Amino acid sequence: MPDFTLELEHPEGLMVIGLDEAGRGPWAGPVVAAAVWLDPARTSAALLRDLDDSKALRPAARETLYEAIKASARQGLAAFGIAEATAQEIDRINILQASLLAMSRAADQLAEAAGRRAEAALVDGLHTPALACPARPVVKGDSRSLSIAAASILAKVTRDRVMADLAARHPGYGWERNKGYGTAEHRRALDRLGVTGEHRRSFRPVREML
Repeated sequence: MPDFTLELEHPEGLMVIGLDEAGRGPWAGPVVAAAVWLDPARTSAALLRDLDDSKALRPAARETLYEAIKASARQGLAAFGIAEATAQEIDRINILQASLLAMSRAADQLAEAAGRRAEAALVDGLHTPALACPARPVVKGDSRSLSIAAASILAKVTRDRVMADLAARHPGYGWERNKGYGTAEHRRALDRLGVTGEHRRSFRPVREML
């Protein structure tokens, strides 16, 4: 389970944020990133108990934690930013760079919401985005750091909601279920309906359809 060990390696009083993204693998839709700061001294017992890697949680639990993180921010116990990079940006700069761009945007949004910039960042994975503070990559960070775990939940829930909205605008692809991933349902819909403006044309299965 994640905890504050990595955050507390920094001097007391510094704002240490966690960053994560959702949606690197799908064939359609944006990649969404979140940045989260949690106050280690005042984070609620419920969040300390329940926060985990979003992939390890059921959808209902993610939704509950999403609302709890936002409630903590309203109480001044947390701050967050959520941002995305579009399918067009993914095609232009590649999925890794687009993921890092979304993280940079999320960190900027957090700074605006908090009224201050972070002094350090913990980033899930092997790569770090361009930030105004030192950033440390943390492999499997969403299962090690509470800040990254919180970011993973905000990013995942937000992206799932985005894909449900896009599914209503582009019916037939099943995005409300498959979230844009390359399922058999999605592939059949591509064969039948063709490529939309939300598809990542640089991804080979989509590119082959063109």
